[in-house]
Amino acid sequence: MNKIIKYAIVDILRSKLVLFYTLFLFLISMGVFELDDNVSKGLLSLLNLILFIVPLVSIIFTTIYLYNSNEFIELLVSQPIKRRTIWLSLFLGISGSLIFSFLVGAGIPILVYNQNPTGYTMVLAGCLLTVGFVSMAFLAAVLTRDKAKGIGIAIFLWLYFAVLFDGLVLFLLFQFADYPLEKAMVIVSSINPIDLSRILILLQMDISALMGYTGAVFKVFFGTPIGLLVAFLLLTLWSIIPFVISLKKFRHKDL
Repeated sequence: MNKIIKYAIVDILRSKLVLFYTLFLFLISMGVFELDDNVSKGLLSLLNLILFIVPLVSIIFTTIYLYNSNEFIELLVSQPIKRRTIWLSLFLGISGSLIFSFLVGAGIPILVYNQNPTGYTMVLAGCLLTVGFVSMAFLAAVLTRDKAKGIGIAIFLWLYFAVLFDGLVLFLLFQFADYPLEKAMVIVSSINPIDLSRILILLQMDISALMGYTGAVFKVFFGTPIGLLVAFLLLTLWSIIPFVISLKKFRHKDL
């Protein structure tokens, strides 16, 4: 198991795309903090970048990597190694290498300029988003043997959570504007890892007042220690559940 994890980490960290991803995050992060004297504004500028770029790269890169590693995976399956060990090792290797890239590219600049709860929350949320979308990529890749369809599913998942979900929420808000939906919005937002990360970071930045009454409801729930624990638990579940489903399918998949 350790050999497979080590192989995946070394193989991915040597990838030009991952090196470019790390360098891109590092240059943007340093640029944002160096150009703006207000560290909080710099953190806010970096927030949208992390919420869109990190999930996109994690899910697309992982999906392509898994399809390109088909022959390697088939070779491992032909060996006396349990399928569960192979799939879990690849998951840990890919997640570990992408988390390392995120920490070097964005984590270090954030913690250098923001050694406070907001900085720690943003780094932790970025790591959990990375693992969560890697997990979804594993599910997308195991659902179909066709590479184009698999990448299409991955792109759709990212589009849904990053763009379409907000549109659906706004549609519901307009349709049921006469009803008190603030508490329902807490539940709805909880089922989107990107929205959940955004809320957690904004609450740490203490600008929930800009979110109106809904922001106050979010602050009442997610602003408490129990709320924070529940939020991070939900983000962790997004990292576990898609992978567990993909593992069950991989164990019975005809390669």
